[in-house]
Amino acid sequence: MLKAVQVSSLSLFNFIFDALNIMKKFLFFLILFSCFICGSSIAQGKKVVADKIVAQVGDKIILNSDIMNAISDYKRQGQELPADANCAFMQGQLIQKALVLQAEKDSLEVGEDEIDSKLDNQIRGFIREYGSKEALEEVAGRSIYQIKEDFRQSFKERELADKMRAKILENMKVTPTEVKAYWDKIPKDSLPFYESEIEVSQILSEPKANKEVEDYVIKQLYDYKRQAEAGVKKFEQLAKLYSDDKGTESQGGTLNINRNDKGSIDAAFLSAAFRLKEGQISSVFKSKFGYHIIYMVSRAGDDAVVRHILKIPPVTQEEIKLSIQKLDTVRYRIMTKDLSFGEAVNRFSDDESSKFNGGQIQNRDGSINVTIDMLDKEMIKILPTLKPGDISHPQEYTDDRGKKLVRLIYLKTRTTPHRENFQDDYNKIAQRTLEQKKQGKLEKWFNEHLPNYYIYIDKDFVGCKGLNDWWKYTASNNQ
Repeated sequence: MLKAVQVSSLSLFNFIFDALNIMKKFLFFLILFSCFICGSSIAQGKKVVADKIVAQVGDKIILNSDIMNAISDYKRQGQELPADANCAFMQGQLIQKALVLQAEKDSLEVGEDEIDSKLDNQIRGFIREYGSKEALEEVAGRSIYQIKEDFRQSFKERELADKMRAKILENMKVTPTEVKAYWDKIPKDSLPFYESEIEVSQILSEPKANKEVEDYVIKQLYDYKRQAEAGVKKFEQLAKLYSDDKGTESQGGTLNINRNDKGSIDAAFLSAAFRLKEGQISSVFKSKFGYHIIYMVSRAGDDAVVRHILKIPPVTQEEIKLSIQKLDTVRYRIMTKDLSFGEAVNRFSDDESSKFNGGQIQNRDGSINVTIDMLDKEMIKILPTLKPGDISHPQEYTDDRGKKLVRLIYLKTRTTPHRENFQDDYNKIAQRTLEQKKQGKLEKWFNEHLPNYYIYIDKDFVGCKGLNDWWKYTASNNQ
């Protein structure tokens, strides 16, 4: 079964059931249920479910199979379901249908291009999960086109629900007075404990291999190309033996790519790949990671399955020394106020992606406060020698791709492990205050709009406490 639910969503689901009253978490149920739409659709061909309409909001129906397949998919993830899982998933669907209904009444629109883009991303995720387009089609019992069409309506509804929710909550803010009032109501013996967090940035310098070494690597790759084309060895075997891409070498260098993946895949790689026909091997080309050759396994429109061999030209201590000297000069200019750290990142860092955020290392959610478990081992070693505001001397290290790099590390702030307090953790408290305010706004919106909708709920769900407010407005209480 496709693992369509991320770990963070699974953890959130468990947290919600443990910590929140069911009637106060409809926003989370909506998000949760959306996670299962795709996995459920893939598996429906394999499941036998007695189907019937179990709920309706306006003209939007909810089938028993919608609920049961989603629950089944969740169980496949190895997660323990609460006793009221049917009720929780039903509530999620009712919420989504109500939002979609109002979105249509308010003439909110979702462009087909937007839906197609999200469908393509989902299909690429499925292909990565199953290993190939053919394997996905075999499991689903349908073509890629049919799978996308099966998903289209559910994707459209999810996007409409998101737009409606965004409209309800637009421009919501909290004042310091509201944050303080929220804080004052928290029992002080239940305040969370925070581990040490830091704000840290870096400037990277990539030592450049000399031309003789690069020429030798290029010659190696052309030799691998010749062997594969002559049938001496399969491309897959050569990738396993010689590729420097540790993430794909065990799979024979296999990658599933899309022509539009420019944000996540090197542009030179995409350009070289999509010039190939099936069965062709590219000439040697250079990307930001090193030198490659690509074998085109299969193509379908903007999607392709390729194999590649990456070779990273090794650098000597002499090239590393040049990068150290460069960053020593950069550090001196920062320390003498000739330029700021952010300006130095923009002008001198070899990490293009970091130039937009001042070289900051960011949390998984995009926040700039990180814990040390998110950092590489070499950075963790040097941080105890730095005080907030310090910039390290150039540090040589090896990244997770095996590439030798040199960097400057700027420690901006460091917190000590502590119990939450209003001064140090104001931003966190303000965010929770805002979420509570949003939740209240949504609850108010539903209470005002539910009486205006035709609502039907099957009596099999009459025992669901979380549906009490919905039952008030069912058509004559389903009599």
